[in-house]
Amino acid sequence: MDSLHKTTTYDIGGIRYPQPFKIRRLGHFGFNVADLQGGIDFYSKLLGFRITDVRDLKKIPGREEMAKRLEDGRIVFMSHNSDHHAFLLAHKSLGAIFGDDAAAKDITVNQITWQVGTMDEVFAAADYFREKQVEIRRVGRDMPGSNWHTYIRDPDGHTVELYYGMEQIGWDGRSKPEAMYYRAFREQPELPQISEEQEVRDAVAKGVDINAGNTIQDRSNEEYVVAGVRLPRPFKVTNIGPMSLFVADVGASEAFYTQTMGFVRTEAVTYKGHRCVFLRNGGEHHSLSLFPKALRGELGLNPDTSVASMGVQVGSYRQLRDAVSFLKKNGVRFSDAIPAELYPGVDYAAHFLDPAGHCLMLYYYMERVGWDGKPRPTSERRKVGKEWPESLEAMSDTYADPAFMGPLG
Repeated sequence: MDSLHKTTTYDIGGIRYPQPFKIRRLGHFGFNVADLQGGIDFYSKLLGFRITDVRDLKKIPGREEMAKRLEDGRIVFMSHNSDHHAFLLAHKSLGAIFGDDAAAKDITVNQITWQVGTMDEVFAAADYFREKQVEIRRVGRDMPGSNWHTYIRDPDGHTVELYYGMEQIGWDGRSKPEAMYYRAFREQPELPQISEEQEVRDAVAKGVDINAGNTIQDRSNEEYVVAGVRLPRPFKVTNIGPMSLFVADVGASEAFYTQTMGFVRTEAVTYKGHRCVFLRNGGEHHSLSLFPKALRGELGLNPDTSVASMGVQVGSYRQLRDAVSFLKKNGVRFSDAIPAELYPGVDYAAHFLDPAGHCLMLYYYMERVGWDGKPRPTSERRKVGKEWPESLEAMSDTYADPAFMGPLG
């Protein structure tokens, strides 16, 4: 075969792929908001995300000039599982400093972060993006969180991160102490790196108190029984995603995410004359959906953000029903703006708004795509009515997604 027509592939653990990395899941995301404390209260007290760390950029040596431009220097790290963070909140002034405003005025998501399987993939991705002339924001290792990363921008200016090695928070709720942040990297490191276990041993040898990190504080009363466990809320968030974005050019964004990032298109729909696409990187129906910005106004959604919705999955259909009741009781605003045609692969779901006007999709089920890569035919999907029954008959892929690891609380 003529070498000019050969397709380059990359060896990832003995399997060849078109990119030198394979995205495994949506790992975390975050919002920049005007009312940071209001956002913290909403996501922690109402949705149950636990605060694992708070980093105040105004108190970091060498950041004095940045601090002058920040209205609130805190970056708040939050999680629903053992990952150090699955969600971040920061003040909107941070987005302006990082160049988001220059990229697009409606960017309020501070990062959309995808997990790969190995450190090799993170830094092979950096070389690959350079070859593809994709804008690289930074490469290295974050602290807190300990995740090794490559940050880029997508065609609409959203910050996209590939990462490996997220710090895990154990039963004692402690994160790494700040004294271990000397292992942060501001540039691409040489490989191989030492293991996490060796890193801890080295810190102990240096006299670091490894138990001095932040401890999760959640003093809420356990008023509800959820599947046999007492919890502060009648539900437990078990997963985040899918992310739905309004973009300037759906075709260009789809090409970027499929050809450059390795996503697969599961489905495309036309809604009121607008083409919308649903992309995946695993067995779920979709982890990312792309809608044209022209649709945002027609749906009546917040014009100040490019986020159409962000998924928040709970552990069961019963928890979904109870979560809706709980949030309504606590004054959360719900919205019917997003029709079912724009979340295929999900049956019962409810959309609600955070204090900044971001739309969140609360759901319990995501359709699984089979070995042939085909989604369930529309005619065979569950018919969802306005009235939600007490219980549902199981589908072949109900509760077929990976189980939540660890206790619910």
